[in-house]
Parts: sequence; structure tokens; C-alpha cells
Amino acid sequence: MKKNIVYFSISASLFLLFSCNDKNKLTEVVEVPLPTKEEKITIGSPDDVKADPGSFEMTKLPFSYDALAPAIRTLTLETHYSKHYLTYTNNFNKEILNTEFENLPIEDILKKMDLNNAKLRQNAGGYYNHTLYFNILSPKEQTPKDTLAGSINKEFGSFANLTTQFKGQSTKQFGSGWVWLVVDRAGKLQVTTTENQDNPLMKNALIPGTPILGIDLWEHAYYLDYQNRKGNYIDAFYEHINWNKVNENYIEALKKVKKV
Repeated sequence: MKKNIVYFSISASLFLLFSCNDKNKLTEVVEVPLPTKEEKITIGSPDDVKADPGSFEMTKLPFSYDALAPAIRTLTLETHYSKHYLTYTNNFNKEILNTEFENLPIEDILKKMDLNNAKLRQNAGGYYNHTLYFNILSPKEQTPKDTLAGSINKEFGSFANLTTQFKGQSTKQFGSGWVWLVVDRAGKLQVTTTENQDNPLMKNALIPGTPILGIDLWEHAYYLDYQNRKGNYIDAFYEHINWNKVNENYIEALKKVKKV
């Protein structure tokens, strides 16, 4: 099903979504056509979005683009999923084609790859990070339950304390990057950050571990909705976390720790 949305007073015919807050940071540029004045934008379905043939596919978005509105509006989610995530997926598959990484799990690629290979690093990270991001969003507000809830209370004191720490780190994150809830190598929950499209599975991680929750702080994730009000986006994102999925991620991460 397709939906038409009318946007007014947009004079530019091409909009470049990017994040580059200092000269040492990578710049992501994805061309996203915007409508001329009073032109209609056609919003399709996530089911229509498919990556080019390759080793890795995009995760399916289990709800429509308007399901998170008004917290994350239709155009923002559609652009993020069908433009940015799709681009990372296609570029990642191209980078590993006919290489030693072509048939490896994504986690192994992230752990083994040479971080000096900038294209592979950015696109492998971008693919993994966005796959996790779109897997832990939910139209309905939830709270942690079961195993994860008990561990949060044990290691942070309360869910409120985790929320304060996670939102605080997200607010303080300078420039493009991510904030993560990870299971570290000792099986403990920790909040950590990475820049650009890096993540805690990579060799340079400040706190190595398996991410079970991550917030995208690149401007493409929120700027159409919130402009410079990043804190409002952080609050909106937090209200739409699928804690049931995060709990599943937590259990799987603990199993990996026990195998090491």
C-alpha cells in the first residue's frame, strides 16, 4: 500500500543527508530527492525494499513506515530504511564479493577485518548497526522483562538508572556515532559509545562486547524530525524500544560468552 504526503515550502530538488561534525570524522552522503513546492511524496512499503543480490540481506521491518509516528515520522523512517540502510547493505556486499569474508558471519567479519580498510569498515559497520537498530524498534512502548530485567536491576540498580545513563551518554556523544547496551566479555551489561559506524565488536572498541541495543546518532536518523533537538529524538527512540527483542539479544549474547 502506498501513501501520499504533501510537503510545502521546499525549494530544493536534492537534499544531502550527512553528518560531519569535525574534520576527523567520516562523512556519509546519500542523495535523497525532495519534492518541489506542493509536490506529493509517495511513501511505499518496507516490503518493497530489497538489496541487490549478495551475501547479506536487509532485515525486514515488521511494521509500516508510519507506525512510529509522531515520535519518528513516516518520511524519516522511510528515508533511513530504504535509502541509508539499503545503501550500506549494497556497498557492504560489494566490498566482500570474492574475498575471504564473503561467506563469514557478520560478527566474524567485524572482529577480523583490517580497520585501515575504510570502505569495508564503514559499510560492514553500517550494515550491522542498522540491522540491529531496525530489529529493536517497536510501535508500542515496552519495559524490560524476564532475564534482562533482573540483570538490569542487579547491574544498574534499576531500569531508571540504566535509562539515565543511556540517555546521558547519547546526549553527550559528539558528532556522528552510536550508543550501545552491550554484554561485555565477562557477561556484564555496560553502556558504551562508538564513533561513525564502528561498534563494540571491532578491534578498537573501548568496551569490547556484543551489542544488544543501539541508538543511531547520525543526523540522518533524526534531523528531518528534530533538527538540532537531538535530546527529543533520544527520548522518542527510547519510548519505542522493543525490549522483548533486546531480551532475546541478551540471552543469545550470554550464550556466546559461555562458549568462549
